[in-house]
Amino acid sequence: MGGIGIGYWILIGAITLVSWLVSSQLKRKFAQYSRVQLRNGMSGREVAEKMLADNGISDVEVISVAGQLTDHYNPKNKTVNLSEAVYNQRNAAAAAVAAHEVGHAVQHAQAYSALGMRSALVPIVSVTSGMSQWLVIGGLVLGAAAGVGLGYWVAVAGLVFMGFATLFSFITLPVEYDASNRALAWLKNKNVVTPEEYKGSEDALKWAARTYLVAAIGALASLLYWAMQVFGGRD
Repeated sequence: MGGIGIGYWILIGAITLVSWLVSSQLKRKFAQYSRVQLRNGMSGREVAEKMLADNGISDVEVISVAGQLTDHYNPKNKTVNLSEAVYNQRNAAAAAVAAHEVGHAVQHAQAYSALGMRSALVPIVSVTSGMSQWLVIGGLVLGAAAGVGLGYWVAVAGLVFMGFATLFSFITLPVEYDASNRALAWLKNKNVVTPEEYKGSEDALKWAARTYLVAAIGALASLLYWAMQVFGGRD
């Protein structure tokens, strides 16, 4: 079995670069649309609470959390967690993010299947993701020293663990895109934003979704690389 070649570092470098570019663009878009003030004067918290009410959801709380772009929905305690820049601000970016996170709450309330699958994978991935690559590398080292045997199966176990993380990344895609679609449809249908504000909200959510797309492609590329190292190196 082969070791870590230059191809791996090229792959990691390319993924890191693309991820950084998309993340930087997302931050620029968020800053740009944070300057587009909502004509109706609603804050992110008020947008979230209105979307929850319009969807008949009364058991989800909207709370503020520290950090930037730390917004998320927690299905365990049914909370929409908005970063300070979203919770208090009254602009197109804040409205987009707040509505997107409520989109996840709506998914939860309606038992959206992809969200259920992602939630089921969370405890598995939280345990396996940190050790998967080390198992593969350790298996390759053992395999190189002792031939196909224990090392091979250790590496295969690492690939299985890596596969769970890759599956999680791809299941995340429809969950995130669906939440954005729900958010944008509600913002438009309820006239929460003007046409100009809507364009900003839509663009911001598109760039947010691309971060998940890059992560999924990166996870798949890494899985395929290591699979070639494990299976391609067999006699």
